[in-house]
Amino acid sequence: MAAFIAENFKFLALFFKSKDVMIFNGLVALGTVGSQELFSVVAFHCPCSPERNYLYGLAAIGVPALVLFLIGIMLNSHMWNMVAECRRRGIKNCSAPATFLLFGSVVGRAMVAPITWSVISLLRGEAYVCSRSEFLNPLSFPDVTNFYGPNVMARIPCKDASTNILAFREDAIRRLTYESQFLGWMVIGIVASTIFLVKCLQHCCSPLSHHQEAYWAQYRSCENDLFNRTAEVHAKVLAASNVKQFFGFVALDKDEKEMVHDYPVDETQTSPQWNEITGVYLYRENKGFPLYSRLHKWAKKVIGNGMDPDGREMALLAV
Repeated sequence: MAAFIAENFKFLALFFKSKDVMIFNGLVALGTVGSQELFSVVAFHCPCSPERNYLYGLAAIGVPALVLFLIGIMLNSHMWNMVAECRRRGIKNCSAPATFLLFGSVVGRAMVAPITWSVISLLRGEAYVCSRSEFLNPLSFPDVTNFYGPNVMARIPCKDASTNILAFREDAIRRLTYESQFLGWMVIGIVASTIFLVKCLQHCCSPLSHHQEAYWAQYRSCENDLFNRTAEVHAKVLAASNVKQFFGFVALDKDEKEMVHDYPVDETQTSPQWNEITGVYLYRENKGFPLYSRLHKWAKKVIGNGMDPDGREMALLAV
């Protein structure tokens, strides 16, 4: 039973891993929505105090969004490839537009979760109502003749609001909720339009055909999957060899013994080899033949940036 469950989890992992990045972004967005709902129920409590309302509302929207953005940056392997590239080669082989697009790709993917958090917060309206309540003018509501200061207006989001504002409290909350949701829908429209324009720009500026772009994406996925699986086997076999050399034997199960027998490992890769396949990579051609990755370039023994005078460089689908 345990093996059956493990196989199913493995299948699901491979399924999602093989799909387009949009699926991953969708899962990130759904996870962010769930987190936002949990936060609103458990952690959000408007202080109902002048000045504190505004700061608390901004913090409830901005701080989690910032944290999600930083997590997205840290979990993006492209970011660390750029860091490695800057440290070793200073991105000297990348043109300015390519460098800009690479950085934009990293930031764009990291923005999925914070934008989702901000939009859901605005659509719910709680944080916005809390932050903006003290700035409302009570005289803007019908049948209100008395002016109330921020100390009174700041208690609009609270259930124990002063009796002085009960007459227009619901109208105030409704107005602020409308403003908040309007901003939320505006953000959705702007983000959707931006994504559409970027995708159009990507396809219009791409020097590759649609089929070659699809092939490149498939190649990257296959290479990454095979590299990770092979690295895991290589590390295990090398570790088994070193443990055996130290103890005189190594405790392996049947599958591991077959793996050690089938895949002997004598030496490890040198640091220069690792450096050659690590870092930012743009699509390049060498003498008319495509180089789809740093590993591909290393395997073909291409020196430098691999560009002939008629070569092409592409960063919109950089790996």
